[in-house]
Amino acid sequence: MGSSGVHIVCVALGILGLIATIVTIAIPRWKISSFTGQNIITAQVEEQGLWMECVVQSTGQQQCKAYDSLLILSSDLQAARAMTIISSMLICLSLLILCAGADFTTCIENQDIKPKISLLSAIGLLLAGLLLIIPVSWSAHNVVRNFNNPLFPQSQKRELGACIFVGWGGGVLLLVAGGLLCCFSRPCSGGSSGTAKYYSNSASAPSKNYV
Repeated sequence: MGSSGVHIVCVALGILGLIATIVTIAIPRWKISSFTGQNIITAQVEEQGLWMECVVQSTGQQQCKAYDSLLILSSDLQAARAMTIISSMLICLSLLILCAGADFTTCIENQDIKPKISLLSAIGLLLAGLLLIIPVSWSAHNVVRNFNNPLFPQSQKRELGACIFVGWGGGVLLLVAGGLLCCFSRPCSGGSSGTAKYYSNSASAPSKNYV
């Protein structure tokens, strides 16, 4: 069974991964405009996210507009919406399960069930990490492919935004947390479970005859 310190570290990593996931979902910086070739206008920067696109002027003013339709988005961003939301829900559920079965809590007193609960939380964190890494990697692949394509219009080329790197970092944290839980949440093997046996005094003590 994992120690309390390992469980505390995994909870901290899971919380950091949840924060990174929320930032990746909320902030519209998945793709930013590229200044290459003929596209050297730096007076404004176009930023694209999962829910809206923004235009940042050189003066610091920012104007954002939500997408009119889901069909306007590219296939990678459409899939990223669903996968990142499912990832955040899995993280919350896994952290709740981990806190219930961790060694530093007394929500569950059965010591034989705690490793199984921690292992279930580890599986959830691993799945959440994959669901976060897959969409940001898919989006990064499309950005790099279009950037290196000479036939792609220069005005529509984009570069990697900050949310891509935040998503990668959050996914790695979740995978590390899930891996640690898998390693330190193995049930104890052996015939005896370590519980002490108690006998009544009448059965253990020899009978004495008093005159």
